[in-house]
Amino acid sequence: QAQVQESGGGLVQAGGSLRLSCRNSRIILSTFWGIELGWYRQAPGKQRELVANINSDGSTNYGDSVKGRFTISRDDGKRSVFLQMDNLNPDDTGVYYCHFGSTNYWGQGIQVTVSS
Repeated sequence: QAQVQESGGGLVQAGGSLRLSCRNSRIILSTFWGIELGWYRQAPGKQRELVANINSDGSTNYGDSVKGRFTISRDDGKRSVFLQMDNLNPDDTGVYYCHFGSTNYWGQGIQVTVSS
């Protein structure tokens, strides 16, 4: 079983929604509580960029292009991070990666495609 499992990507029409999930079975719980979790994305021909991150105290930070449309959350007991994506548009198309702070674990990447 993979140490980091991502799910929830796919193809959706503009205006639709998707929810990404990412679980890390490698990090022990006492470490997980204290780390920042994040989602990044990479569009074709572009550099990887931050989508959102969430700190251990629950404070969040979003990229300008997704503010008001995406919501990041975490469930420490499940060692998981989530990304709710609403009102998607074609510019959101790309490969999305979860990231686990100072442990530097990355998800394998999951494709999100938004059609116009």
